[in-house]
Amino acid sequence: MTERDKNKISRRRAIKRMASAGGHLVVGGMTMGNTVLKDKDLEMMNIGPLKNAIDHAVCRWCYQNIPLEEFSEKVRQIGIKGIDLLKPEEWEVVIKHNLECSLATDTFVSIENGFNNTKNHNGLISNYEALIMKAADFGIDKVIVFSGNRDGMTDQVGLENCANGLKGLVKHAEKAGVTLVMELLNSKLDHRGYQCDNTQWGVSLVDKIGSPNFKLLYDIYHMQIMEGDIISTIKEYHPYFAHYHTGGVPGRNEINDSQELNYKAIVQAIAGTGFKGYIAQEFIPTYDDQLMSLKEGVQICNVQL
Repeated sequence: MTERDKNKISRRRAIKRMASAGGHLVVGGMTMGNTVLKDKDLEMMNIGPLKNAIDHAVCRWCYQNIPLEEFSEKVRQIGIKGIDLLKPEEWEVVIKHNLECSLATDTFVSIENGFNNTKNHNGLISNYEALIMKAADFGIDKVIVFSGNRDGMTDQVGLENCANGLKGLVKHAEKAGVTLVMELLNSKLDHRGYQCDNTQWGVSLVDKIGSPNFKLLYDIYHMQIMEGDIISTIKEYHPYFAHYHTGGVPGRNEINDSQELNYKAIVQAIAGTGFKGYIAQEFIPTYDDQLMSLKEGVQICNVQL
């Protein structure tokens, strides 16, 4: 073990010692939208011990109105192990609560201005090199990247530009033990013009870069909008996917039976591939109690092989 590895472990241990033990989340009767839940409904929604077929995470941006300290404590009690899309100044908070930053980002990261534009390469590479090293120091093993918008660029040119901009950076990530994951996003509704908007383009980029430290974030919500056929795609291309996001379609709200996707079956399919990473809830909650909304989502995704 190198001196750097020892320091990293010592840092994590020191931060975790600061964590206080948490109790069970107690939720009484409440109103979710226009529906009043009875005590028996809440009892049925109790998660209890998770079955550990997959690890649960949640995206921070969907719950920005809850302070991160409070949010970290509550989600850990629900059974969530990681929080996605945290910036460096937020990492120590979640580690203190015995959570992981399951996917790192930073203020310079842009969906629109990504690696498909060569003018962005120098700045992105410099900033990402620093972010990768910071993440490695905290034991964080995944960092998000984006293709950027087309802006009239063909898919082939965008593919070549992304590969050229990322290849050297991926080698840097390999040495640090970090995986870069490019997110698949829809270009119809939420991110018009985004280039990495279909599985096949993303898979082609992964093949072109040819490193186990570059993979895709398969966002189920976005890919249902773009191409559908979710379970078949997961079964065929799962070796290319290092991370998953959820979200109800249409609307990007809860993943219950108010929307068109069967998340229980989808997560069962993911677990069946032997996936060992995180599935992160990334829906916008509509319930009066946002944490109950999140708890419901975790319960739906709580599958057993």
